[in-house]
Amino acid sequence: MRSRVIRSFVVAATVAGLSIEPAQAGQNPPVVGQTQPALPAPVAQAGAPLTLQDALAQARLNSSQFRTAKLASDLAVEDRKQARAALLPSLSAFSQFIGTEPNGTPSGIFVANDGPKIYNDWLTVHGDLYSPGRWAEYRSAAAAEAVARARADIALRGLVATVVTNYYTLVAAARKLASAQQGLNEAQEFLRITQQQEAGGEVAHSDVVKAQIQVNQRMRDMQEAELTLLKSRLGLSVLVFPDYRDELAIVDDLQNVVPLPALSDVNAAAIGFSPDIRAAQASLQQETSGIGVARGTVLPVLSFDYFYGINANQFAVRNPEGDRLLGSVFQAQLTVPLWNWGAGQSKLRQAHLRVNAAQAELTLAQRQLQANLNTFYREAEIARDQVASLRESLDLAIESVRLTVLRYQAGEVGVLEVVDAQTTLIQARNAYDDGLVRYRVALAALQTLTGIL
Repeated sequence: MRSRVIRSFVVAATVAGLSIEPAQAGQNPPVVGQTQPALPAPVAQAGAPLTLQDALAQARLNSSQFRTAKLASDLAVEDRKQARAALLPSLSAFSQFIGTEPNGTPSGIFVANDGPKIYNDWLTVHGDLYSPGRWAEYRSAAAAEAVARARADIALRGLVATVVTNYYTLVAAARKLASAQQGLNEAQEFLRITQQQEAGGEVAHSDVVKAQIQVNQRMRDMQEAELTLLKSRLGLSVLVFPDYRDELAIVDDLQNVVPLPALSDVNAAAIGFSPDIRAAQASLQQETSGIGVARGTVLPVLSFDYFYGINANQFAVRNPEGDRLLGSVFQAQLTVPLWNWGAGQSKLRQAHLRVNAAQAELTLAQRQLQANLNTFYREAEIARDQVASLRESLDLAIESVRLTVLRYQAGEVGVLEVVDAQTTLIQARNAYDDGLVRYRVALAALQTLTGIL
């Protein structure tokens, strides 16, 4: 019976334009949420079976939402580099010529210049010896980078959950099409039995009519299953491929049930690796650094400048009298803000308000994490426990159809019992597939919190 189920499943899936390859015995199934390379290679050859890990790798390359989050992370990295560079001394070159019309006097000029021709060519080194605001800006940029990285991780894990859901929904849709095809075959076989029974005078024509109605219904069910499969296939294709594809081969590994980690391990991973908590913590750190940035507007700044070059009426190292024109100048300045109409104090109060809001967001994220963790883990537990029960119901439904058909041929039951048994079998097959998908999706939901599955 199970071999006929598998053959019908493969045939029906192939007719629908989808190639399903069961996972081979002894092979490790893809692990939901396994870490992928930063730039994963696309699927090597067209028509090759697409595993879950292949789908995840392809989706990372083609997801606009993930690319946007990754771009924000990369931009934040550059912002941090720029903030760090602002803390270090800078070197610049300056070259200038000032020409003034001579007026015939000994100075030869109308305006307060050193002479009709002035040459300024020097290298300048500038640095801040004491600038609390700049250091606070650097810490804020580093925290912003951590926020962007965490949000990119959130986008990635959300993408993982979406791809896992679509992938196994497609697998289940292919299985349901195979189940509908098998149900149609069983209904046609039962129609043949009723026709033989009617020809032998053992049953009434009403049994044949009921069997024919069931065949028609099974035909409609198969058409609906084909449409569902098409929608699922296109839904996954849009996520995975950069171009439009309506045919793809996938690997059916639903039978390989991934073990559920212990709750203590999940809790530890969620606390240490939750991207939502990391994003909230980094946001709090960023806003805390904002206090230093705001305080820097009311604190003094000590800086220095060093100049080396020429500032003379001739563009030369020495003038005609032999005096050396090439030299250096050093200056230091202290800038003390005295009065800005309360703008600095207002910025400081704003920074404290943002810190309070970030702290509230962090505590909310921590509470939400615990609630989601307990909910998702319990759902995964229930889904895992129900798989065995659904498998048992499927086996019983298969046996029930076999026995009921035999009893019908022996004249012990009516046509309604056979139709009911066959309908129950289809429902049991679909429920079993849905149970397997539910468990995989529940694991993917846990992965968005922990990243360990």
